[in-house]
Amino acid sequence: MKLEEALKEYLVHIQVNEGRSPRTVSSYDEDLKQYTAFLSEHNVTDTAEITYQLIEQFITEQSTLKASSSVVRMAASIRSFHHDLAFMHNEADPSLNLEVHKSTNTLPVYCTVDEISQLMSSFDDTDPNQYMDHAILEAIYSCGLRVSEAVSLTLNRVDLDSGKVRVLGKGEKERIVPIPQGSISLLKYWRDVVRPVFLKAKTPLFFINRFGRRVTPRYVELMLQRKDVELGFTKHITPHKLRHSYATHMLQGGADLRSIQEMLGHSNIQTTEIYTHVQNRQMFTSYEKFHPGESLQKLEIPAKKKDK
Repeated sequence: MKLEEALKEYLVHIQVNEGRSPRTVSSYDEDLKQYTAFLSEHNVTDTAEITYQLIEQFITEQSTLKASSSVVRMAASIRSFHHDLAFMHNEADPSLNLEVHKSTNTLPVYCTVDEISQLMSSFDDTDPNQYMDHAILEAIYSCGLRVSEAVSLTLNRVDLDSGKVRVLGKGEKERIVPIPQGSISLLKYWRDVVRPVFLKAKTPLFFINRFGRRVTPRYVELMLQRKDVELGFTKHITPHKLRHSYATHMLQGGADLRSIQEMLGHSNIQTTEIYTHVQNRQMFTSYEKFHPGESLQKLEIPAKKKDK
């Protein structure tokens, strides 16, 4: 079955027959579009040509670009897609042995305040396209948004007068997040001056591209990959790492864990507690580096002479 045809059929199936929510369908669509694009790059145009090795290669590549939770979700999307193909069309399922586990040992990678400053100041704000890129990253970092939440924002959810944004997160849960004062003027200029330049037809979306269409999460990921190269970053900054940076910098600034949990939209406080481990690691590193006792050379104590 042709890849494009198979993807369309699958998305209709989970929406109509399984009754999945629009947000879930959109998430599967985004994951599988990246997957099928990868397959097309490897000259695979038919689902019968897909092998386990190709799936494994795709997942390996994604694990270098995305958080482990995102890779786990993508693997689930791929398994569901192939399971549906096997059931509906009696095709072999190349994803049967695919197992991807969320890492629990690694701490979040985040940017320093200087790196964030370097990133945000690297845009030419006289160029409307670059201003759009700048504004999106500003929203993600300054409000701790998931990239999917940022590109889905609508005009009525961004109140720049009161400095608040109403975010529709996972499970259709809504939360209210304050917008830092320093970001409001930048977002106002985007909304009032730059966005109208891109507007082709009426749309409620807060962020639109130069064609007047929705900005995709994949676009933001690729834009950050280009910035990594341009700025010589070695951390391979992703939208999710900007969210990690927001949480870490909030904690460093004295915000309490419960407030950070609410602003990030975590349903479980244990998910947020990972940032305390980041802070503990920083304290230990600082201790080793700056504590005077660590910089002193150990004195050699001469052995006690034996009495004659």
